[in-house]
This record gives sequence, C-alpha cells and structure tokens, in this order.
Amino acid sequence: MPYDIADINQYIEGCHMMRSGALERLGDADLQFSPGGDNLTLGELFKQLGEHQHSYIQSLVTLKQDWSYRTDEAGIATSIAQLKRWFEHLDAEMNEILKRFDESDLQKLVDRTNGSTRPVISQLDIYVQLLLIFFGKLVVYFKAMQKPLPPSIVEYIG
Repeated sequence: MPYDIADINQYIEGCHMMRSGALERLGDADLQFSPGGDNLTLGELFKQLGEHQHSYIQSLVTLKQDWSYRTDEAGIATSIAQLKRWFEHLDAEMNEILKRFDESDLQKLVDRTNGSTRPVISQLDIYVQLLLIFFGKLVVYFKAMQKPLPPSIVEYIG
C-alpha cells in the first residue's frame, strides 16, 4: 500500500482541521442556506458528513460498513455549537481507534456491504476521498453565500 497509518492519519487530521475551520466561519443562520433545487441546506450537509464519519468509524471497529445510522440529536443541523461538539466527539473516537491500530490491522478486510471488501488502509483512504468530495461541495456553498473560505481549503481544494 502507498500509505502507512501515520500518513493516512495526517491526511485525516488535516481534513478534520479544514472542516473545523469552515465551521469557525459560519453562524447558525448560515446553516439554513441551500443553493436551491434538491440540494441540502448547509446544516444538513454537515449533518450528513457526521453520519458518514460515524459509519466509517464503526466500520473500523466492526469491519462492516453500515450506512443506516442517522443521528437523532435535535437541532444538530441548525446549531454550529452542536455540530462542533459532535465533530469533536467523532474525531476523538476516530483518533482513539487509529492509535490502537498497528500495521497488521491495516490489512484486515472491511465488508463494504455492496459486494466488495477493502483493506482497512483502503477504507481510510476512501474516507479521505469522502472528505475531499465534501469540501468540493462546501466550496460551492461558501461561494454562493459569498463567505470567505478558510485558507487551507483555498489552498488544497480551490
């Protein structure tokens, strides 16, 4: 594999910092914004990301991807403070799991529930790709709202 656990963890932590930087530039009212059409509100987009992060965390524990989780925390998609707390919890949970991993854990297979399996290291790489796709969407929302993007997102995403 092209990555080891330290490499992939750096990418994950960097993406989590970019997400936190974006939340720092927003207020609760901004979470109501939607660019129109069938697009989610910005708050729902962040909520969806948290639900996906939860799915990836659980896949590292159970070695099976389960997309069914939906948070039942009231107001999560309308409160910056709640989103920040939730992501801090999710990030800490992921960090704890990754600290316990050794190189042999990275080769364990995760059932992606779509008929495919991937080694844990690939699962983590796919999670980074999910984050990068989220940032691509986030750029569109920020630009439509005429909000300044965090410098890290400008530098790495555009």
